[in-house]
Amino acid sequence: METRVLEIRKSVLNKNDELARKLRTRFETAGVLVLNLVSSPGAGKTEFLQKVLTDLHHSGVRVAALVGDLETDNDARRLMASGAPVRQITTHGCCHLDAGMIERHLQGWELGELDILFIENVGNLVCPSNYDLGEAVRVALLSVTEGEDKPLKYPGMFNSADVALITKIDLAEACEFDRETAMANLHAVRPDMRIFEISSKKGTGMVEWLDYLADIQRSIKQDRATGEERKSLVAAGE
Repeated sequence: METRVLEIRKSVLNKNDELARKLRTRFETAGVLVLNLVSSPGAGKTEFLQKVLTDLHHSGVRVAALVGDLETDNDARRLMASGAPVRQITTHGCCHLDAGMIERHLQGWELGELDILFIENVGNLVCPSNYDLGEAVRVALLSVTEGEDKPLKYPGMFNSADVALITKIDLAEACEFDRETAMANLHAVRPDMRIFEISSKKGTGMVEWLDYLADIQRSIKQDRATGEERKSLVAAGE
């Protein structure tokens, strides 16, 4: 029975990875930057994302979001206040989003009309780490209210992330949060990880985060332009 369970799990993950690769190709072809936000429940994903969507949308960046939750559309309705297109993915008990869910909920959206797509994953520090969604950047959020040891307790999640956000940093002193220890723990599971200290309420770190997104967007546009130039040269026989 145990061997059978492992075989099924491997099959499911292989199927997900295959679809995620196809999604990644679609995203890259469309030139859209896709970020997958992962964290435990209550780490501040929705508040952070609402702030980011609002700032980007008002500055003319074409943004959208997919929001995963076990039940309710509460988070999607909160994010819609930003003015950006938002769709809720209700998993009905499933502890993570998978590539199939992303593909289905993209229907009707023209990816070429987006600059950035955010995916707010289900609040869970275990299951989402195993499921590639085709994203370019996986962002792990760690709230100061959770303690400094979360990266060591859940190394799979933080090791699979490209960037970490330490959220609710305005509460660090009240929570007796040891910033240096948290940084060391993050780097212990993912050396040289880029870390941002964020307060959605106070706006701390938001400028640095938006600059980071802009840098990635410029890189994507340059890579796409280089690819188009290469195709033109090949077509011309040069």
